[in-house]
Amino acid sequence: MSQRTCLSIILAAGEGTRMKSAVPKVLHTIAGLPMVAHVVKAAEAAGSGELALVIGHGADEMRKAALKFAPKAEAFVQEKRLGTAHAVLAARAAISKGYDDILVMFGDTPLIDPEALAAARLKLAEGTAVVVVGFRTENPSGYGRLIEKAGKLVAIREEKDCSDEEKKITFCNGGLMAVAGRHALKLLDEVGSKNAKGEYYLTDIVEIAAAQGFDVVATEASFENALGINNRAELAQAEGIWQARRRREAMLSGVTLIAPETVFFSHDTEIGADTIVEPNVWFGPGVKIATGAKIHAFSHIEGATIASNCDVGPFARLRPGADLKTKAKVGNFCEVKQAIVEEGAKVNHLTYIGDARIGAGANIGAGTITCNYDGYSKFFTDIGEGAFIGSNSSLVAPVSIGKGGYIASGSVITESVPDDALAFGRARQRTLAGKGKELRERFSQAAAARKKG
Repeated sequence: MSQRTCLSIILAAGEGTRMKSAVPKVLHTIAGLPMVAHVVKAAEAAGSGELALVIGHGADEMRKAALKFAPKAEAFVQEKRLGTAHAVLAARAAISKGYDDILVMFGDTPLIDPEALAAARLKLAEGTAVVVVGFRTENPSGYGRLIEKAGKLVAIREEKDCSDEEKKITFCNGGLMAVAGRHALKLLDEVGSKNAKGEYYLTDIVEIAAAQGFDVVATEASFENALGINNRAELAQAEGIWQARRRREAMLSGVTLIAPETVFFSHDTEIGADTIVEPNVWFGPGVKIATGAKIHAFSHIEGATIASNCDVGPFARLRPGADLKTKAKVGNFCEVKQAIVEEGAKVNHLTYIGDARIGAGANIGAGTITCNYDGYSKFFTDIGEGAFIGSNSSLVAPVSIGKGGYIASGSVITESVPDDALAFGRARQRTLAGKGKELRERFSQAAAARKKG
């Protein structure tokens, strides 16, 4: 089957009306990725070499978005919404190229499993003309029923058209369909608009194919594979299912999640074995974590690379471009952005590091800030190996602290510091005996006078 060519047609013309949104429905995200992109990934994982997106509402926006998650996909516009078969035929030019397998999916079913697609393709390889992916449920109300006879699928019946006996069927239509490429256009062209809405339904090709003596079968997948998203509540439900899958996958691969239900991954999170993740951690897109790291509670990590045996948090924020090398530490209430923290360096608490490099073994004291932005441009701070930055220091970029440099606490550093040098950047302290008592008395008298007034 691996040598068979496959075209996946993804119907993505749905509006955002029921989502109460100006954004096209299929561009709403799950795990940081548009739901239609999840469908694209599943199609590619199942061996689909070509993709056709059928779009309608927000066509221009969809095209721009598709360039990011499906740059090779060909887009087709369904000008009038006349049913699912009509939508598929919008991609007639792609179907006509002569693929072995045609997969038809919906852009609002983001939990489709590549294995379900592969199973449908296998049936096509065995000579089946049409394959429908179904699911079983104890409560089939509202779903189209899959009518089978002698192991073959003979019809998909919408509930309103079902007999009392057919309504008892618990095997339901999941929406996904696979069609042999050599028969696809002929079957689609024979779909008529015999329904009250005057629309052309893709499901009609089941009866058309069966009537012509073609083999038509149904394969079974879980309900999650068919879960369609029509509103924000269902979007949240799908997010929950996706996260539960990913958490289990992470734990089975050797990651410890102390409170799994409180940890949230993104679609591309990479996390190595023996990493420990404490409760209430959020991973945004673009996070890569090597083995043996420890991510403490309430940390927010996005676009960051974390090497082996690093220690992060609690309450740490790693922003895009944060790059922690082996055994680096970023502690509580610290923020790191577009900066390298070299091996064994420590940024322990209450610190902002942006547009910087912190050398191996350096220590950054509490309250340190790299002042990297003047309101117009960003500037770089370079902190050498083994440097010590005292607490409450401000490093005004562009500036460099040499290897082994020592910055006195409370300093504002505006000039580069050579290797092994000690730098003070603060006013000399003056102590005036008795002045504290005098000030208290003055302030107390002023406060009392204001109350009387």
